[in-house]
Formats: sequence, C-alpha cells, structure tokens
Amino acid sequence: MSDLQNASKPKLIFPTDANGRLIQLGGQWTLRTLAASPDLRESIKKLGDEKDKQWDISTIERLDSTAVFLLWQAWGEKLPDDLILRPEQRQLFDYWHSRPIPKPNSMVSGFVELIRQWQSLMQVFYHHILAWFTLFGRLLLDVIYLLRNPRFIPYKEISQTIYKAGVSAMGITALVGFLIGVSISYLSSLQLQQLGAEIYIIDLLGLSIIREIGPLLAAILIAGRSGSAMAAEIGIMRVTQELDALSAMGISHSLRLVLPKVIALSLAVPLLIVWTDTLALIGGMISAQLTLDIGYQQFYEILPKAVSVSNLYIGLAKGTVFGMMIAMTACHFGFLIKPNTESLGQETTRAVVTSITVVIIVDTVFSILFRNVGFS
Repeated sequence: MSDLQNASKPKLIFPTDANGRLIQLGGQWTLRTLAASPDLRESIKKLGDEKDKQWDISTIERLDSTAVFLLWQAWGEKLPDDLILRPEQRQLFDYWHSRPIPKPNSMVSGFVELIRQWQSLMQVFYHHILAWFTLFGRLLLDVIYLLRNPRFIPYKEISQTIYKAGVSAMGITALVGFLIGVSISYLSSLQLQQLGAEIYIIDLLGLSIIREIGPLLAAILIAGRSGSAMAAEIGIMRVTQELDALSAMGISHSLRLVLPKVIALSLAVPLLIVWTDTLALIGGMISAQLTLDIGYQQFYEILPKAVSVSNLYIGLAKGTVFGMMIAMTACHFGFLIKPNTESLGQETTRAVVTSITVVIIVDTVFSILFRNVGFS
C-alpha cells in the first residue's frame, strides 16, 4: 500500500544519460499531492530559472490546473522551446497562454484611487456621449436622405414598432394610470378635507397628471417595456450575426434599425400619454366622487377652466422627446452588446436604467424651461 502511495507522489527524475540537462516529471501532479510536497514546489521554482534545462512532462500520470499554473509561473509564463508533452497537456497550458496572469496593483492612497476611479468613470461617460452624438448625426443624415428619396422610407418597420411599443402597451399603461389616479385622488382628499378645500382636488389632479405624472409615468413604462425589447432585439441580431449580414449587403443599420424605432416612439409615446392621462383622470374622478362627493359633471366643467390647454401641449412635447431619447438610448446600448449571453443581459439592463434616468433628466429640464407656462 505504501509503495502505491509513493508511486502516486509527484517526482523529479534526472536521467543519468542526459548529463543533468533533462528533467522528467513523474507521478501525479495535482493540488492534493503538491500540497503535501512543499520542497518540490521550491525545487520547481529554482529549476525554472535555469534556461539550459529540457523539460519532459509526458511521463506525468495525472496533471491538473494547479500543477499547470505552478509550472507556468516557474517557466516565466511561457513554454520552454524544447518542452516534451502530450497533446491533452498542451490544452491546459493554452488556457493560461490566452489569459495572462494580471499583475498585482501597487498600493496607492485612497485619494489617488478615488481620482483614478473618477477619471475612469468620466472616460466611460465621454465615450457613451460621443457614441450617442455619432448615432444622432447618422440619424440626421438618414432623415435628409429620406427627404430626398421618400420611396425608401421604412413604413413597415415604423408601423410594426408603433404596434409593438404603442398599441401593445395600452393595457399596462391604462391599468397603472387608473391606479395612480385613484391613489393621488384618495391621498389628496384626506389633506384637502382638513383644509376645507375639497373642490381644489380637480385643479390638483388635472395639473399634476396632465403636466407631470402622466407623461413621466408613460415614458418610464415604455422605457422598461419597449426600451429593453429594442436593446435585446439588436443584441440578438449581434449574437446571430444578422448585423454582419446587413453590413455585407450594404444595408445601413441606422436607417433600417434605429430610425424606424425613433420615429415610431416619437409618435407613439405622446398618444400613450394622452391615453394614460385620460385613465388617470377617470380614476381620480371616481375616487373624488366616492370620497368627496364631487360629481362627474362638476369635474367636467371645472377641469378645462382649472388646467389650461398649454399644459397638455407641454405633456405632448415631453412625450415626443421622451420617445426619441428612449429609442436612441436603447439602440445605443443594443449595438454595444457583444456576441455572448452575459453581455446581452448587462447591456439590456443598462439600456433600461439609462433610459429611465434620461427621461427624468429631460422632465426636469422641461420643468425648469416652462416653469411660468400653463399657470393662470
């Protein structure tokens, strides 16, 4: 039994007929056997520095990745020129050859590391902004081209995207809009009853829903629902090499993939905002009638007087910009997807998060620019 155990231990063999130049490795070179032979690991490191040695590992009974890593480091992260090994052993070394061992980072102060992180973050942000403006410039050129050649306008792609992103989203936007209207009306009624100003719930509902909540709610739902689908669609085309096929056929990616989505969302999102506003106001009306006993006829008469039509125009303008930004952001991250499933999930998530962030930023800009518009 002891002889069997000794035979399985890793060994260094120096044949006498090779004048000490040849080094043969025998036994089993695995994590378990090497852990019990610390002296052998030190010998390998010392022998690896001697460049005149010839290594023969073909006589190893069993070789795992731990032993391969030990030998790879001892040889200076490269295979000796006259190395003798079996084909299946070469495959283990090819893994380390394709994945170089990262060098340890030097210890730096926290402030320096913070500066480096900010620099890296700003570089990534700069590259995204540059790519986004490049995509925007391509879209402008495509629009000019289509204005000169109207027969090439992708009507089918635009109508298909309007149906997928607009018509198919009417159900979820209606449900969420109705529930939001009920919630706002109910919570507002509790406060207005304490002040004896129940009638002002119409002003509050109309102004908040038509100007802010309706457009923002519809855009966020579209960003999460349709933005992710657009990014994933382009990513799947990257994985299946359909984008390469379009390039080989001379078909513009921006003209056939990006522009139809931008136009479709620029048209669909304002319509969905009107739909969401309507359902939210209906929910608010029902809640106001149940909690404050405000009739529907009274709601219809006071709402146009309390909320000017300019607020509706601002909401529709927001919708157009929201749709364009969501489509461009989703397509931008879609083209960044690499042909693997991990990148597909990462970039799709980034597309949704960035789209929602951009929607909120644009909404804030609109609120600042038109702060004096729509208020009597």
